[in-house]
Amino acid sequence: MAHNTQKKDLESTLKSLDTEEFIDIHFYRPLGYRWALLFERMGISPNAVTVAGIFIGIAAGICFYYPSLTINVIGMLLLIWANMYDSADGQLARMTGQKSPLGRILDGFCGDVWFFVIYVAICLRLMPVWGGWIWLIAIITGFFHGKQAAMADYYRNIHLLFLKGKAGSELSHSPAVKVNFEKMTWKHDFIYKLFEMFYLRYTRGQERWTPRFQEMMDVIRNDYHGEAPEWFRKAFRTKSLPLMKYTNMLSFNTRVIALFVSLLIDQPWLYFVFELTVLNVMLVYMVTKHERICTDFTHSLKNQQQ
Repeated sequence: MAHNTQKKDLESTLKSLDTEEFIDIHFYRPLGYRWALLFERMGISPNAVTVAGIFIGIAAGICFYYPSLTINVIGMLLLIWANMYDSADGQLARMTGQKSPLGRILDGFCGDVWFFVIYVAICLRLMPVWGGWIWLIAIITGFFHGKQAAMADYYRNIHLLFLKGKAGSELSHSPAVKVNFEKMTWKHDFIYKLFEMFYLRYTRGQERWTPRFQEMMDVIRNDYHGEAPEWFRKAFRTKSLPLMKYTNMLSFNTRVIALFVSLLIDQPWLYFVFELTVLNVMLVYMVTKHERICTDFTHSLKNQQQ
């Protein structure tokens, strides 16, 4: 009974089992949940957990500079620890209701800082052999890394929107983000306005990659008063669910496994190759498939209104 209760409590801290990856469900989320319970008892805020995770992740990235297997393994363990905290902060926020705009900023900042440090560490490590070219490769890889992560996040939130409604999703619409941005002043809300400026660009970038989805959403907003009908929500979930494995593979765990393998065999440049080839193929397939799904549903939604 106690085990079932604990499992139920753990599931209540997750966004949805639809969008959780196997490694997350069976490793990071349970351990993150235990950390969250500890932090709750200690009175530690989700933002403090996020900040701690940022610094642990930075330490991990620095370890990858050294061509020492022992130090690299320490870095791997630190990065796993940091990701446990990244899981725990969100779970703690949902458990305690301690959600804030600053928390959202820090959470979005966290993974970017980790991988920035990791990229720099790998480049510095490889410069004696590769020279300045490794920086160009890293910049190109980083660009696509950003696109992969952004689109994976976007499609997860689209799935959650039609699965759980607006309250269960963090899907943003750029006109609404722009309104919020314009309400703020640089004098009184500098940090939040700066974040919203970057977030507006981020959201517009996601929308530019998804013209067929934007068309479908326009039909829902204009013809259905912004409320997707139940038949559509069920049908969309069925079509969208198979793509969730790609959103997960384009996020943290798959790329980190590739990173760890490249470090264990002392060929960290292979990590960049993996991102540029395997993950980009996944990205193109995921976007193309999702856009086709949206095209089909746009026709169905319009036909239902005739």
